[in-house]
Amino acid sequence: MPATDIDPRYGDPGATPTPWSTAEERLATAELFWLSTVRPDGRPHVTPLLAVWHGGALHVCTGQDERKARNLAENPQVVLTTGTNALHGGLDVVVEGEATRVVDPTELQALADVWEAKYGPDWHFDVADGGFANPHGVALVFRVEPATAFGFGKAPYSQTRWRF
Repeated sequence: MPATDIDPRYGDPGATPTPWSTAEERLATAELFWLSTVRPDGRPHVTPLLAVWHGGALHVCTGQDERKARNLAENPQVVLTTGTNALHGGLDVVVEGEATRVVDPTELQALADVWEAKYGPDWHFDVADGGFANPHGVALVFRVEPATAFGFGKAPYSQTRWRF
């Protein structure tokens, strides 16, 4: 379990830390995430994408020629964000970590199964050439284990930090 603390400066009086299990549930069920990477020239790049929570980490995939794949080749440090666009209610979760490429065929197949179970048959992937085969080539798959994560509660307002 991660070390958990709450910053009282950014929440309602008496707010308690969000349990990590609640954040994990959010990460497992969220449909859309925002991936933040850094371009080689230092400028940020943010894009929405799908992700799955499996084995204690978030997993994303991207075409090998896409901007995010090129950014990750230069700098694997990323932030993945999910939550709601509501001001009152819900939980936003931010995961900071390092993206590492998944190439093991057994793990890739397990992830392909998780993707399809979560997002349906439109997101069926075949494993090939160290990634997910698609009509445009191979989608690279990355694992992001949380180094630090934040939970921003909005009923009551709170800011929980988890350190791994």
